[in-house]
Amino acid sequence: MSAAARPGARSIAAAVRAGRLTAEESVEDALAAIAGRDDLRAFLRVDRDGALAAARALDRGRAAGRAPGPLAGVPLAVKDNLCTRGLATTCGSRILEGWVPPYDATAVERLTAAGAIVVGKTNCDEFGMGSSNENSAFGPVAHPADPERVPGGSSGGSAAAVAAGLVPLALGSDTGGSVRQPASFCGIVGLKPSYGRVSRWGLVAFASSLDQVGPLTRDVQDAALALSVMAGPDGRDATASAVPVPDYLATLDGDPRGLRVGLLRGMVENEGTEPAVREAVLAAAGALAAGGAAVEEAEFVLAAYGVPIYALVATAEASSNLARYDGVRFGHRAAGATDPRSMVEATRDEGFGPEVKRRILLGTFALSAGYHDAYYGRALRARARLAAELDALFARFDVLLLPTSPGVAFRRGERLDDPVAMYLSDVFTVAANLGGHPAISIPGPRQGPALPVGVQLIAPRFGEPLLFRAALALEERGFAAADLP
Repeated sequence: MSAAARPGARSIAAAVRAGRLTAEESVEDALAAIAGRDDLRAFLRVDRDGALAAARALDRGRAAGRAPGPLAGVPLAVKDNLCTRGLATTCGSRILEGWVPPYDATAVERLTAAGAIVVGKTNCDEFGMGSSNENSAFGPVAHPADPERVPGGSSGGSAAAVAAGLVPLALGSDTGGSVRQPASFCGIVGLKPSYGRVSRWGLVAFASSLDQVGPLTRDVQDAALALSVMAGPDGRDATASAVPVPDYLATLDGDPRGLRVGLLRGMVENEGTEPAVREAVLAAAGALAAGGAAVEEAEFVLAAYGVPIYALVATAEASSNLARYDGVRFGHRAAGATDPRSMVEATRDEGFGPEVKRRILLGTFALSAGYHDAYYGRALRARARLAAELDALFARFDVLLLPTSPGVAFRRGERLDDPVAMYLSDVFTVAANLGGHPAISIPGPRQGPALPVGVQLIAPRFGEPLLFRAALALEERGFAAADLP
């Protein structure tokens, strides 16, 4: 069965609630699919016993008359930087190898309370730092359609698992595009909610002012359902917003009539944008216009500065957040050290990979005495101006339309020796993180063996209903989930 032909989250949950399928059967099917695609290396660990036990408990509860929840029996994959009680969480890093959290992240907790069942932890770039999933300490993830290409990053394992039909729903995290870019490369739906829409409690921090948990699914409605379950305030996370959470799925309407769409043609015509991407975005604009949306060209000047602003802010915050990994309290500790300083140095040298070390060094320099205001402080001021320009665009438009990534999935190893080229993979995604705006990548139409291309929509803060409306309008007009082997 092709990935696109496998049932989605809503179909599985409806079948379990109706008694046409047991949760145990659903989980067994996912476990068999995962075992059959070891070549992807999408999962770092599979919790067969725990998943089957949870499925059987759900089936017993349903038989006893208890409501099984809106995600009843849905197999869920969780990126390895989200804490899972009793299941190792390593962030794709040797420094946390074998660490087992005593609690679930809020996003995981809410999804499992709604009936979803965690089947395993997915591979990712170390601490979420990467755009190709080649920075994992445990090996790279393969693209489901072409093993010589990358699935994108840093949530590449989650994206590959959904695209290959191993699970219908996976969690990722998005700091500068780490949900949307792999969704684009793999031909699925990837959502970055508004900052604060989903609690970050239990998400291992990379850059705290940018990180956000988001779902990867095979269609827009499944993403809306997942967000409805996860979203909302959380007393354990001061940044989780108290803005009321609508039932995104119940109110979802794919009618584009009356939508004001801003086409960011400057990004579409960017010299680094590949023809296939350009064609997909323009086709999306045409489809929305044909459906009754008002599509106009828009200019986003400061977007050109997004990557350098992001690089300074993210590395500075990473330098601070990753200082906790010192071999003293938890995680890896280097052996043979004769004093505390050498122990910490050896632990961090052994435990962190090259990309994490690069970002820690850059961030530490940006925060150092004499340079703080020239680099980090200046980046914060530039970030505020970029966010303000984005907000001003939403006085004219309901959503903005642009590429997700400049190109299709690139070949493994192609950019490992060129960090700048790797960072530019996120040139179209970082703005939404810097501004805290919600954004979604949906797959564009493709023909024959062509690799997937994603188009991106951005909405005002907490404007997820507008985002889902425009995305569903595209999905219903030929922008369908990828049919990957």
